[in-house]
Amino acid sequence: MAASCAACHGTHGWAEKGMESLAGKPKDDLLTKMQDFKSGKKPATLMHQIAKGYSDTQIDQLASYFSALKK
Repeated sequence: MAASCAACHGTHGWAEKGMESLAGKPKDDLLTKMQDFKSGKKPATLMHQIAKGYSDTQIDQLASYFSALKK
C-alpha cells in the first residue's frame, strides 16, 4: 500500500521539496490527518480522494508503517 504514496511523499516517506515527508511522524498525527482527509474535514486537492479509498484498518497500517521509518 505504501508504494502508492511514494509518488508524492517519496520512497521510504522522504518527500522531495514542497511535499510532506511522512517518515518518523507520530502515528497519531498521521492517523488524524488521514481520517480528516477521508471525512472531508481537511481539504485537499488529491488526498481526500485517495484517503476515501482506504479502510480504517488500512489507514492504521499505513500510519504504523510510516511512523516506524527513520526521518
